[in-house]
Amino acid sequence: MTATQAARNFASVLDAVEHGQVVVITRDGVTVGRFVPERRTTADRLKDALREHTPDPAFADDLEAIRADVRASFTDQVRTWPDV
Repeated sequence: MTATQAARNFASVLDAVEHGQVVVITRDGVTVGRFVPERRTTADRLKDALREHTPDPAFADDLEAIRADVRASFTDQVRTWPDV
């Protein structure tokens, strides 16, 4: 879109960008800029993800099993480096 077209149709340009489109602005056939949608905040993306995916009731059990495995891997035993 030329700079003149963008200026004359600025509300439409903003609507397009708001709906996810990238608008490239040119002057004399050369790209001079872009209007890009603003990235949504992390909180908004997290809320969307939580709405889209149902909770897994076994997730807490899985985490506890992992914790138990990690705890079992560490002891108070002091080991020396093997001779190579």
